[in-house]
Amino acid sequence: MSYRELATRPVLAWSAVMVTGRLPVAMAPLALVFLVRERPGGYTLGAVIAAAYVLGEIVAAPVLGMRMRAEKARPQLVGGLAVGAVGFAGLGLAPGAHPVVLAALAVVAGAGPAAVPGGLRALLTGMVPERAVTQAMSMESVLTFGIWAAAPALATGLALGVDPAVPLLLQGALMALSVAGLWLLPAGWAAEPPSKGAEARRALLRVWPIYVLGAGALTLLALAELILPALLEQRGIAIGWAGPLLAGFSVGSAVGAFVYGLRGGGWPGSLPVQSVVLILSVSAGVALIAVLPGAPAMGVALASSGLLMAPAMLTRNLALRELLPPSALAAGYSVMYAAVGAGYAASGTLAGGLLKVVAPSTAILCGVGLTVLLTVIGAVGERRLSRRGGPEVQTASAPARKVRR
Repeated sequence: MSYRELATRPVLAWSAVMVTGRLPVAMAPLALVFLVRERPGGYTLGAVIAAAYVLGEIVAAPVLGMRMRAEKARPQLVGGLAVGAVGFAGLGLAPGAHPVVLAALAVVAGAGPAAVPGGLRALLTGMVPERAVTQAMSMESVLTFGIWAAAPALATGLALGVDPAVPLLLQGALMALSVAGLWLLPAGWAAEPPSKGAEARRALLRVWPIYVLGAGALTLLALAELILPALLEQRGIAIGWAGPLLAGFSVGSAVGAFVYGLRGGGWPGSLPVQSVVLILSVSAGVALIAVLPGAPAMGVALASSGLLMAPAMLTRNLALRELLPPSALAAGYSVMYAAVGAGYAASGTLAGGLLKVVAPSTAILCGVGLTVLLTVIGAVGERRLSRRGGPEVQTASAPARKVRR
């Protein structure tokens, strides 16, 4: 199936909901920093409020994902996006509020829609034919990386060119608009009778290696984003190169997602093998950034790493879809969302600590070592899962679909 066959009214409506619902999330960390940067301790306060936002996402995603009902997901999606819209609007309307109030609103803005990405992904794959699932998920990745490429420029331009509160108000309006768009989509997706709570939790815990590999992949993104400015200074390169270099990474990721979807399920190797090879290849590219001397060479390494990053994450989401029953898919995607967020946060914390005692290039190499360790742990766990637990899990998911390489 080609991408052109995805150009249907339901998929286009889903894309509009996804963009309006995810752009506020992508803008959030930088917008929160700009919101308070003129106050005492501005950048530190902004980092704390942004951390509160991310914490709300990480904690709420698996909890809300577990409660989402496959056949009637719309009310929960509407509620989550509405709560997020209120949180963002509150931040924009009360920029001078006490820091505790701002942090609480940030938690609300992060926690409310935390399970929405997983629900929307499950909704998308339920809307398209089975043979088009890989292309649909690749299209989602292209949109996601495009959003993440545009969000920093949009947040910065509005905060500095208009007013620091404007990005937050826009985020609230966009998220409210996505609520209206949900009524153009199906109410849910087909699934077998939902598992009991204990059974659902066991199914989600059984596939822990997939979450570990996903977290390992996102540690690389954190390294690229958070240490790059310091690395440029170490190399004597103008720090202004950080934006174009990271944009190259995002563009490469969008291209990689598109190319992966062109062949559908025709890539060689099983999903676990593809994932390990891709993550290790991205690790090598990020390690190269630590030793290359000039901005052009670093740009090539970053763009090449981005080209492989999106397929690496796609293989993880496709593996979840193979191993989990449809009723647990939204929860599985939400747990993955929390896991990669935790991996990003952990890598950022590690990077911040290392930069106090070692050079930026050394900090990147240490972070790459952490990724390789997580990849090995996840790969070993997934191999054992396929040997001991795989048949049991796949029997549970077989009635809904069969995705095989």
